[in-house]
Amino acid sequence: MTNKPVVLIAEELSPATVEALGSDFEIRHCDGANRSELLSALAEADAVMIRSATQLNGEAIAAGTRLKVIARAGVGLDNVDIKAATAAGVMVVNAPTSNVISAAELTVAHILGIARNVAPADASMKQGEWKRSSFTGVELYEKKIGIIGLGRIGGLVAERLKAFGTEIIAYDPFVTSSRAASLGAKLVELDELISEADFITIHMPRTPETVGMINAKSFKKMKNSAFVVNVARGGLIDEADLDAALRSGEIAGAAIDVFVKEPAENVPFIELPNVITTPHLGASTAEAQEKAGISVAKSVRLALSGDLVPDAVNVAGGAIDKDVRPGVPLAENLGRILTAMTQGEAMTRIEVKVVGEIADKDIWALKLSALKGVFTDIVSDKVSYVNAPVLAEQRGIDVDLATSSETEYFRNETILSATLNSGNTISVAGTVTGPKHIQKITNVTGYDLEIPITDHLLILEYKDKPGMIAAMSTVLGTSSINIAGMQVSRRDDKSAAVAVYALDSAPNAEVVESVKQIVAADRAASVDLSE
Repeated sequence: MTNKPVVLIAEELSPATVEALGSDFEIRHCDGANRSELLSALAEADAVMIRSATQLNGEAIAAGTRLKVIARAGVGLDNVDIKAATAAGVMVVNAPTSNVISAAELTVAHILGIARNVAPADASMKQGEWKRSSFTGVELYEKKIGIIGLGRIGGLVAERLKAFGTEIIAYDPFVTSSRAASLGAKLVELDELISEADFITIHMPRTPETVGMINAKSFKKMKNSAFVVNVARGGLIDEADLDAALRSGEIAGAAIDVFVKEPAENVPFIELPNVITTPHLGASTAEAQEKAGISVAKSVRLALSGDLVPDAVNVAGGAIDKDVRPGVPLAENLGRILTAMTQGEAMTRIEVKVVGEIADKDIWALKLSALKGVFTDIVSDKVSYVNAPVLAEQRGIDVDLATSSETEYFRNETILSATLNSGNTISVAGTVTGPKHIQKITNVTGYDLEIPITDHLLILEYKDKPGMIAAMSTVLGTSSINIAGMQVSRRDDKSAAVAVYALDSAPNAEVVESVKQIVAADRAASVDLSE
């Protein structure tokens, strides 16, 4: 028997991972793919470390009655039921930065591979053929590379391809022109990128807005000599439209590492000679796997010792002051609301201001949580407390933290403000009230309010006149969207107002646009905090 915490390793991890755990734990092993063996082993585990083969659903989490942390040695968390883990008080951690270099390098490899016909030439040689004239390629030198999504991986791709003497153009509504310039890239609109680039590589998160963002209309705008690459997320490029474009000669070729359904089945363009496909190899390097293992081993050590876990994806861990802790999820939600209010415009500066009784305490966690919220809905990687500041730095966003013990209406208040690329400033403030720690919005860009934060919010800023509330509410009602609550705040001169609706369900883009148009709103932000 041992009094040491038990760390269960359910899949093969590198020796360096076990070494990083150290001698403070009892290490046990099981086959995570063997369900009965896994469930039995989880019963005595304080932590479990997995990769992609082990399914930790509600049943498995319930079996781990001592479980404190689930550590995924990789980026994706599709095999972990995060909601069930959160409900059970189990922290979930991953390694969000472990594969960025590997993914960027695979992107460059794919671009070079389709430019020089490496895969079909190799296949031909293996068949005993010598067909030099059949595999004439193109140089990258002086070609125009279009990068859709200039985040961490997109930025690494830009830096590497610049060395080939290429011209880099990029589309990313959340990156400033100065940040793009530092990477040697020029920001352009998406249509311009699609029509001008010789090679197009996409590095966007998979969201309802980005699924199928490269489609039949896009291919018709591309050069016949253009190549497309996707090493990011399956479905960003419409697979059926890509197949049609390749077969009709609308584009010259493609390199695809990720698919809508994996393992990929019945994907017709895989058979085409001008296509390179790989089975989701973005993170499949020895270095990436070792980085992932060591990263989560360190997180397990922190979690089991009660310290801050930077890569926690579902809870704020660590030594946070008990009076500050209720404000951590509030700050994250305010960050997501602030991002929605930007309406896609890039931010150049963010200020996190904390006022009230907690202002003299250590409030670093509120700043990190706010930044985590700001980037949660606009980047493809899981955002954590450790990488949120890096994401801000990569985008050229200055971040300030301010405090004041003076507050007019509330014991404590967290205020987030952002300076946009246009020079305009937006802000949102909130507080936590009562023993149940109810989160409330208290101000939107200078308009005082007090309304609970719910899963679905609609925020509108408009010129006030009679009939506006009825008009907005009618559009929501006729769209079968129930209004759980609302508040309106006006300027002192009654010229303009802000309305905040708490809704039972999320309005789609058409409904939001309809509400915006009917009152000629200057700003309309729909916020979905349900996930």
